[in-house]
Amino acid sequence: MNKGTSATPARRSDATRRAILDAARERFAADGYERATIRAIAQQAKIDPSMVMRYYGNKEGLFAAAVAIDLKLPDAGSLPRGGAGRALVTHFLHQWEENEVLTALLRVGVTNDAGAERMRGIFSDQLLPLARRLCPDPEQAPARAALVSSQLLGLALTRYVLRFPPAVHLHPEEITAWLAPTVQHYLTAPHPGT
Repeated sequence: MNKGTSATPARRSDATRRAILDAARERFAADGYERATIRAIAQQAKIDPSMVMRYYGNKEGLFAAAVAIDLKLPDAGSLPRGGAGRALVTHFLHQWEENEVLTALLRVGVTNDAGAERMRGIFSDQLLPLARRLCPDPEQAPARAALVSSQLLGLALTRYVLRFPPAVHLHPEEITAWLAPTVQHYLTAPHPGT
């Protein structure tokens, strides 16, 4: 058996996946999540749409694999310890307002396992290190980051995905005034069991 022959399908598979992801990133960026179609992505990648489905299952799975999101969190060292909650809420409000990809990933994350895993990865890779630097006990950082995430993702879900009218109509300063003390508490307060 020729060794080169057995590696060829794997290389073709990798090249096909790369082509699909490159096309998906371009289409999602240009058209947005709702308007991008599997057919348009496949056409741009010069493959049959069934290949997209074979590798990624559905549009949600493809989107979750294709998006790379940098939350652009402020450096923990530059945050005043007593103002971290306000800074994070303000930062996330700005991110949600300006980044439709982040909102689309949240939509996908609530209905698709791959999207949920992608969202978990983004928050653990980017928010957890910040929590470790700010909280009084680094061992509590995962729980504290999860609590912070519950507030920020809950706001995003009600304001940008489900679009509850009261949440949509709140002014960003009012949201910050409500949420910042809670986020601050999660990050820096002593553990309630101590």
